[in-house]
Amino acid sequence: MTQPATGTDPHPLDDAARAALTDLVVRGMRRGPAPDLDRLVHAGLALAKGPVTMPTASARTLVGGWSRLPAGSPERERVTVLYHAFLPINSRLRELCTAWQRRPDGAPNDHGDAVYDAAVRDQFDDVHTAITQIIRRLADQVPALARYRGELGAALDAFDAGDTTALTAPLSDSYHTVWMRLHQELLLLLGVSRAEDEALENLLVSRSGG
Repeated sequence: MTQPATGTDPHPLDDAARAALTDLVVRGMRRGPAPDLDRLVHAGLALAKGPVTMPTASARTLVGGWSRLPAGSPERERVTVLYHAFLPINSRLRELCTAWQRRPDGAPNDHGDAVYDAAVRDQFDDVHTAITQIIRRLADQVPALARYRGELGAALDAFDAGDTTALTAPLSDSYHTVWMRLHQELLLLLGVSRAEDEALENLLVSRSGG
């Protein structure tokens, strides 16, 4: 991620705390014991509710500020182009996740039809090829994003090894969960809101005839 913007930081954090806070914002939450987040809770940047720790609104604002690529920079322009290429693929990924979880008639997929499941899984290959190409180019601008190639590949490998939760399970490093983290990092880098993101995706998909 980029360096923080100039100015006085109301929440001075060392590198480890900054990394932990950025990770928390990207993930949206963490479950289980999180002693490394205690400092963030005490600073009002994280909120612990039972086994779950979540970032506060001020934390999201803070991370958004120091993550954002500078306006007008070549890096921002290139990442914006790749983000626009990402959104139609994101729409396709969402469709495939729905197909994996539900049958065409809307009934839950009990995964009793191996032919149907195999057909859905095969379609992930095209999505995976497309996203790995985008990540490779993104990493030329933001090297930290390169890790998502390995994480997405590991999720597919886990699925092909027999872990049927590795595509869409929400509380694990499933393909969909890792993808959502990549998506969130792109929004932080470009300072795009979820509402803006959804509107742009709909526009780009409609233009492509998707």
